[in-house]
Amino acid sequence: MNPSVAETSGSLDLAAVWSQGDAISHAVVIALLVMSVASWSIILGKAWLVWNLRRKTPRALEAFWDSATVNSGLQKLVVLSPYHDLAQQGQGAILHLESHRHEQSHLDAHLSASELVTRALRNSISRTFARLESGQTVLASVGSTAPFVGLFGTVWGIYHALAKIGATGQSSLDKVAGPVGEALIMTAAGLLVAIPAVLAYNAFTRSLSLITAEMEAFAHDLHAYFTTGYPLPTAQGNSSRLRPVGGHVEHLTVGAA
Repeated sequence: MNPSVAETSGSLDLAAVWSQGDAISHAVVIALLVMSVASWSIILGKAWLVWNLRRKTPRALEAFWDSATVNSGLQKLVVLSPYHDLAQQGQGAILHLESHRHEQSHLDAHLSASELVTRALRNSISRTFARLESGQTVLASVGSTAPFVGLFGTVWGIYHALAKIGATGQSSLDKVAGPVGEALIMTAAGLLVAIPAVLAYNAFTRSLSLITAEMEAFAHDLHAYFTTGYPLPTAQGNSSRLRPVGGHVEHLTVGAA
């Protein structure tokens, strides 16, 4: 094997690629690094959030419906802030209706209990979904743009290789291996940044859809409870232990925790 080729191939590491690059190639590397750090931060944080919700939701909801009062049930939902906020908003709508029943100065004075609760629950789900979906745009952007950023680095590296050939008049491997190696590494780096972001985006989209469906089902049960006074049967077909509303505020605000 040609010694010069062996030396050149041995020097194709990240430090050599960085030292052989210029400001443009350095900017491409930094951009890919920033994209990777941003996407992995979102991936790890959102994975922990989704795993926590999926693990705690069944037990917490069962504990809520087994509570004697809404207040004691809310305390058991503290570990699940999206569901806690949802139940709290439904309770707040009923309390608002009771406290302003005889006032006509509010726009919602003529709304029924069903309409008030529906609006409160819908707004809560919208805010919660917006929070859960935060970061998805970043993952989608990284997944769609990182390959092209890497491709730009590839094109720039090949340009350097061709420029070196034209300047030296030589096309031997030891003269162009560095720039070509830099170009190939840029392509691989772009794919390594993009692939995890795309996979995570698809996985989180599926998980968030399931969480949203569960929240909507919980909101339906809350709506039935707050507007009719009785909760729907549980998934096992048993009646909930939650005390009927009965149309009185004291059932919502007073009770053993």
